[in-house]
Amino acid sequence: MDPVRGAFGRGVRRPTLRAALAMVCATAALVAAGPADAADGSAPPRVEVEIPGPEQGGDAGSGHALVPSAGSPAKSAGRLTEAERSADGGVTKIVDNGSTADRLDVVIIGDGYTAAELPRFHADAEQKWAEVAAVEPYTTYRGLFNVWTVDAVSRESGVSGDPDPATVRDTALGSSFWCDDIERLLCIDQPKVDAYVAKAPAADLVIVLANSAKYGGAGYNEPSATLGYEGISTASAGHPKSGQVAIHETGHSLGKLADEYFYPGVPDYEKYTGPEPVESNSSGLPADRMAAQRAKWYRWLGEESPDGGTVGAYEGGNYYVTGLYRPTDNSLMRVLGKPFNLPGVESMIAGFYQHAKIATPLTPTDRTLRLGHTAKVAVPQLAGANGRQLAVRWYLDGRELRRFEGRTQVSVAELWLFDLRTHRLSVTAEDRTPSVRDPKVARTLRSTVEWKVRL
Repeated sequence: MDPVRGAFGRGVRRPTLRAALAMVCATAALVAAGPADAADGSAPPRVEVEIPGPEQGGDAGSGHALVPSAGSPAKSAGRLTEAERSADGGVTKIVDNGSTADRLDVVIIGDGYTAAELPRFHADAEQKWAEVAAVEPYTTYRGLFNVWTVDAVSRESGVSGDPDPATVRDTALGSSFWCDDIERLLCIDQPKVDAYVAKAPAADLVIVLANSAKYGGAGYNEPSATLGYEGISTASAGHPKSGQVAIHETGHSLGKLADEYFYPGVPDYEKYTGPEPVESNSSGLPADRMAAQRAKWYRWLGEESPDGGTVGAYEGGNYYVTGLYRPTDNSLMRVLGKPFNLPGVESMIAGFYQHAKIATPLTPTDRTLRLGHTAKVAVPQLAGANGRQLAVRWYLDGRELRRFEGRTQVSVAELWLFDLRTHRLSVTAEDRTPSVRDPKVARTLRSTVEWKVRL
């Protein structure tokens, strides 16, 4: 692990601001990759990205680096032919679970695919999403997601840095391995990516697939100020571990989780002495104090976790060897191929519900429903192994109509109205998942739709 590149942990204050600034300056001075300074002499914009762990190791990540937002120097872009231009920018909805307003929309864009290779890109995108959807809690909640592909036509097949640093290819998104002189760090030209993201109807999360079988990826985990998406995960389409890299990065972008790995032998990271971290899976409290203070993941202490072992307070995490604790020994936020731990699952579900609603009106709500009309609502199906589904309950003027429980449509005639007043009919879909124990989060796991009704 490079102690300089590990200097930019998410949500953790460094021992002193001056030390942090010095580390930033040191990193900037060491970065060799990137475009030349701007014409006015100012440095080109840089963004923080997470570096995936080594291919042969277990660590999910190995620190962070500041890289140019426009990526590494690339070949001068040649002009697309008329046929290539007609294929460029095509948008396809490969997973359709409803309205963009009520679903978490994932946009997948390929780089290094020529016009003739777009069918393979679509197949790669479907396969990569299948890998993501195979991991909980994505599996249970896959009905909350829409998935879009946006076709980015490259002049040349493959991406820069594959197989070696001397390889430079003319691609739509400027993807390149050897970013910041790190072979597995796969950077992109973010402004070019954004130009394609903008073509999709909505974007809450972005995945960029490189047309390569080389191991690598990167996590651009800051929300987009202009397009609103939570982050970008880059991954190799043809490498078996790349899906795990992408899922780990969504732990940051959607779940707002901290990394649970740490840096033994690096002086600045031997002991944490700062304030309590903001992330839900990182704490300065050992288990007894956490329970006494009813803080962080205290509700899960002692429970068996899907990543193995018991939820407790394991010292080491958020890059520090001592002074900070993680919920379990080896979750996906530390080791690729492992599941999220119980507190991580809860945070991921909370992230899903920041973008998804579970009650979508199919009958317009802007007009009064009369006798002969029917109120209809769409409620997604859950796909968990336990068969649990969302609870659907109907109310008339705030009073529950228990006979309609579980239904997704109710006719006005069934309401047995006996007067000419305007009444209020509402339906609430609620997720009563045992994977959420925090009442504040639980309150976000419901959606309500309301109509005015009268005879």
